[in-house]
Amino acid sequence: MSTSPPPIIWLGEPVLLAGLEDEGRVDYRSHLVVHGQMPAPMSAEELADLAENVNLRGRGGAGFPFARKLTAVVKSVARRKTRPVVVVNGTEGEPSCLKDRTLILRTPHLVVDGALLAATAINAERVVIGVTRTDTEESLRRALAERRSLKPPVTVTRLPERFVSGEGSSLARGITSGIALPRGGGVRTSDSGVGGAPTLLSNAETYAQLAVAARRGALGYREVGLPDEPGTVMLTIAGATVVETPTGVPLSGVLSVCDLEIGQGVLTGGYHGKWLTPEAAYSAVISRQSFQSLGGGLGAGAILPLPETTCPLREVVRISQWMADETAGQCGPCYLGLPALTKAVEELVRGGGQPALDTVYSRMRAVTGRGACSHPDAASRFVASALSVFNEDLVLHSYQGGCGRPCQNILPLPEMESAGTIIVDWTLCEAHGLCTGVLPDVIQLGADGFPAAGSMPVPAQLLSQAARAVDRCPALALRIQ
Repeated sequence: MSTSPPPIIWLGEPVLLAGLEDEGRVDYRSHLVVHGQMPAPMSAEELADLAENVNLRGRGGAGFPFARKLTAVVKSVARRKTRPVVVVNGTEGEPSCLKDRTLILRTPHLVVDGALLAATAINAERVVIGVTRTDTEESLRRALAERRSLKPPVTVTRLPERFVSGEGSSLARGITSGIALPRGGGVRTSDSGVGGAPTLLSNAETYAQLAVAARRGALGYREVGLPDEPGTVMLTIAGATVVETPTGVPLSGVLSVCDLEIGQGVLTGGYHGKWLTPEAAYSAVISRQSFQSLGGGLGAGAILPLPETTCPLREVVRISQWMADETAGQCGPCYLGLPALTKAVEELVRGGGQPALDTVYSRMRAVTGRGACSHPDAASRFVASALSVFNEDLVLHSYQGGCGRPCQNILPLPEMESAGTIIVDWTLCEAHGLCTGVLPDVIQLGADGFPAAGSMPVPAQLLSQAARAVDRCPALALRIQ
C-alpha cells in the first residue's frame, strides 16, 4: 500500500487544489491565505439553495443532488425531534479512485470546512469523518489539531480497509458499532444513520466543493465549467494520477495531459461504472450528462483507458473476481452470486461460446436487484457493459480460444502480500493455458503460450484460486509451495 500522495495535475486555474502550486500540503494558515475565511453561517434553506444553484451532486458515485439530501435530513429531524449527524465518507475503497484521499492528504481543511458548514446549517450534534487508511487518518487528525476547538465537534473514525466500508449504510453502521456492513432493508441514512439519528452523508470532494461554493457564491462558482454542470471535477486517471479539471473539457484532452490514449475503450466511473467505446470516448466531454448520453457514467470520477496491448476480457475477469472477493458475505446474491458470475465469465473467456454466454446473462439476472446494497447490481453492470463494448474480442475468445493478447494487469487492484508461490514444472507443461484463465492475476502467458515465469507469488486471498488452477492443469504441471 503506497503511503505517498498521488501525483496531481490541474487544467486551468486550480480550485480545490489551489495552494498546492509550491506546497505538498496546505496547512490551516496557508488554507486561510489561499481561500480566505468562511462566510457567515447559513441556514439549511440557504445552503440548500446554494447547492441547488450550482447543481452540486454527490461526488462519491451515485451523483444524488446534495440539496435534496440536505432537505431530506431536515425533514427527518423535524419529524423525529432529534439532532442529526454529519458524516464525511473518506473511505474510498476502490483501487481505481484516489481523489478523496488526495484531498484529505493535501488540502484537508476544505473538507472540514464543508462538513462544518453543513453541520452548522442543520444544527448537527457532531461531525464524523470515516477513513480506512493510516495516512488519511493522520492527515485529518493533524488538520484538526491545527484549529481551535470546533463546534460542533469533529472526530475521525477508522474503519476496515474494504470496498464495502464505503457503502452509505455500512459506513454509518461502522461508525456506530464498528461493524461496517450494509444494513439493507431500504432504510435511508437521512432517516436513520449514525446511532439511529438522521445523518447527512456525502464524500470528501462533495464537502470540499460545498466549501468553495460558499466562499465564491453561486455566480463565482459558475465562472468555470458548463452552464448546467458548473465548477471543476476531481478525476483519477488510470488509477494513478489525480486531475482537477473544469467540466466541459474533452475526455481525450484530459488523457493526453496524462500521456495516455483512449486505446480499446475507456472505463468511466470505476469498477461500478461502464465502458465507453473508442468512438464514444473521443466525443465525450467531462460531464455527467455527456458520459451518460454515450453509455458511460462519471460516478466517483475514476477514468481508466485500456491500451491496445492487453486482453480486455481477461482484465474484466480480474476485476470481476476482485468484486466477488469484496462481498460483505451477508446476502446470497453477493456472497454466492458474484463468485458464480465470475466463474461463468471465466468459462466464457476460455472459449465457452453461446452456452457460457447464456450462463453469464443468467447469473447477472440472478444477482440484479436482490442484494442488501448496490454492489451486486454494479458488478453485473460492469460485466454487461464490457461484453457489449468488447464484443469483437468476445467472438475471438468464443471461436478461436482467445484474442492473442496477454493480460497486462492494466486495471489497478490493491497490492497484496504473498502467501505462497505457484511453481511450474517445465518438464510437464504443455501450454494448455487453462491455468491463466483461473488465475489471471498471477499467471501470465508468454508469446509462445507457456507461462511467462516458472515461479509466481500468490496473494493470500487468491490461494483458493491457485488451488483451482493446480487442479485444472491437465498436465499436472503446477504445484503450490
